[in-house]
Amino acid sequence: MIRSIAALAAEPFAGPRAAGDGAIHIDGVRKRALETGRTRLLVAGALFLLAFAVIAGRMIDVALLRGAAIGHARTQSEADAPVGRADVVDRNGVLLATSLPTESLYARPREVLDPAEAARRVVGVLPDLDAADIEAKLRSDRAFVYLRRNLTPRQEYAVNALGIPGLYFEKGEKRVYPQGNLAAQLVGLDDLDNRGVAGIEKSFDHALQNRHEPLRLSLDIRVQTVLHDELAKAMAAFTAVGATGIVMDARTGEVLAMVSLPDFDPNSMAGASPDSMFDRASLGVYEMGSTFKLFNTAAALDSGTVNLASSFDASQPIHVARYEITDYHPQNRWLTVPEILVYSSNIGSARMALDMGTATQKSYLERFGMLAPTGIELPETGAPLYPTTWREINTMTIAFGHGMAVTPLHVAAGVSAIVNGGVLHPATLLARADAEPVPGERVIKPETSRTMRELMRMVVTDGTGEKADVPGYEVGGKTGTAEKTGVGGYRHKSLLSSFVAAFPIEDPRYVVLAMIDEPHGTKESAGYATAGWTAAPAVGRIVAQIGPMLDVAPAAAPGPADARLRVAQAPERQGVPHPSPLRKVSLAEAE
Repeated sequence: MIRSIAALAAEPFAGPRAAGDGAIHIDGVRKRALETGRTRLLVAGALFLLAFAVIAGRMIDVALLRGAAIGHARTQSEADAPVGRADVVDRNGVLLATSLPTESLYARPREVLDPAEAARRVVGVLPDLDAADIEAKLRSDRAFVYLRRNLTPRQEYAVNALGIPGLYFEKGEKRVYPQGNLAAQLVGLDDLDNRGVAGIEKSFDHALQNRHEPLRLSLDIRVQTVLHDELAKAMAAFTAVGATGIVMDARTGEVLAMVSLPDFDPNSMAGASPDSMFDRASLGVYEMGSTFKLFNTAAALDSGTVNLASSFDASQPIHVARYEITDYHPQNRWLTVPEILVYSSNIGSARMALDMGTATQKSYLERFGMLAPTGIELPETGAPLYPTTWREINTMTIAFGHGMAVTPLHVAAGVSAIVNGGVLHPATLLARADAEPVPGERVIKPETSRTMRELMRMVVTDGTGEKADVPGYEVGGKTGTAEKTGVGGYRHKSLLSSFVAAFPIEDPRYVVLAMIDEPHGTKESAGYATAGWTAAPAVGRIVAQIGPMLDVAPAAAPGPADARLRVAQAPERQGVPHPSPLRKVSLAEAE
């Protein structure tokens, strides 16, 4: 139908339509799309920029701010964390015990897929393990089991290369002893958990776990080596069952060397036996025989009971009830105090003790430290054995070293007091600082000490200790040979032969003791196993070697022999003339 002109006129004017009107429409759509894409890119870029800004800020926060706080916390934690077990060194800094980092192999059995196969492969790289034992551990219902402690780096690598699930490594440390058996009983050892179980390691267990500096002992490993070697030679030469020895600083009580044989290697306990782990020097208590005559003589002189001119009847044995006191090689006459010591007369010593009295004898032995443990820094210390009821017979036998048992360390410390001017210093294994005061208690007068030094020198020059003499070092000492006790009494062929010495005797610096346990006579010793043939020569060899090490200069000429001169002037006693000056006692007459 044709619309009217009026109607057309009423329609609004839309303008003319060009030929390219469709193209214009398409361009508009494209522009809008581009605008939308640009907007989206800008938004995405802004988001990425924001993300990078957040990451950068986080990195700055961790690296600069929190890193400092974490570092401070770590430093504080490390300071508070327990340190590794401290080293033990000798007086010169030589390493005696130290700890090395190790790895231990353990398993979580529940994570092991094939216990039998895992056990077979582990034993393949650790052949010292038992396959059945490892398999049993891997099949257990425990959450954690050790398979092998203290792996070497090569062993750790080999196990790790197996790639077996359920096997892990634990960091730890292993205690090692660079000197081996040289100071085994003295230094002691640790268990698998690094806890001290013997010796210094046990005594100072807590201190070693919580200190940074090494523990410095008084021990001198050079002197220890000499003492160890010479005792081993004597033990082998006389086919003895054991030996022990001590070197002590007479002025401070410091133990420079202490050896007990047989011994063991703390790095490998497979060959250790109870006998080798027993410390004869500080734990074993023995009747020390005639070395005790030094204490008896010193007490009698110091108490004023006798003087050098005093003499006692040693012409006949002493009979007390069923007991008989005799001399090993009797002189069958009256003997002066110096002669009693030089000839080592049991009869003379017993009579001297009777004159002194039981109370005085016991008092002096207590002063010399013979009635209580030494107090040295070891868990292995022996307590003296002495009569609970101290009768007259005990007084006589103790005078020559029978009826009372002490450790060799007791004798070394007591003799140090006899020769150093009369002051007893507690035996110690800790090195003293140069400026540190030395504790001590006076036990005899200085003049008594001087007289005893002269008498001890005479034992070496004129008596039973001649084989301990060392040119230039003026050794003084005393032999001691005691029978060991057994079931039913003393065993006459089981001897403890000992010699205790001091050098240089004019101004003693060191005391040396050697004891040979059950020596047997040889052709070279003319069949004798007594101290003059066994222990005295060993002490002489030890002094000759350690003297230069310890900066003891040899004397150019022998010292005076005042005591010997005074002996010749001793008066007659009860009509029995004093003999001409001391004749030299042969080693065949040694006790």
